[in-house]
Amino acid sequence: MPGAEPDTAALVAAVTEPTRRQMLDLLLDRGEATATALAESLPVTRQAVSKHLAVLDRAGLVEARRSGRELLYRVNAERLDRVTRSLSDLAEAWDRRLARIKRLAEAAVRERDARG
Repeated sequence: MPGAEPDTAALVAAVTEPTRRQMLDLLLDRGEATATALAESLPVTRQAVSKHLAVLDRAGLVEARRSGRELLYRVNAERLDRVTRSLSDLAEAWDRRLARIKRLAEAAVRERDARG
């Protein structure tokens, strides 16, 4: 549905794949580029680049504009910033969960050791 926000899992999947992160970096450096131009800088085919761009597009992280017969892609900086903040919030939540698990495990070890 146009305008709908992708869910967190889709966003994480979009940005955790190394080739897609490289593509985002290239687009940020260049401003915009075609799939062909991106493929020249990546160790994948143009078809693979197109598939990765489709994932990034569905996640709202890139936008395309037509220039003649070509599609030029650019990063949706506002969306990328929101995703970065969301991932940071997610990381903080996991850090809190892991700290709680650590405290519980340490308490269990202390209790076990106290019993002998």
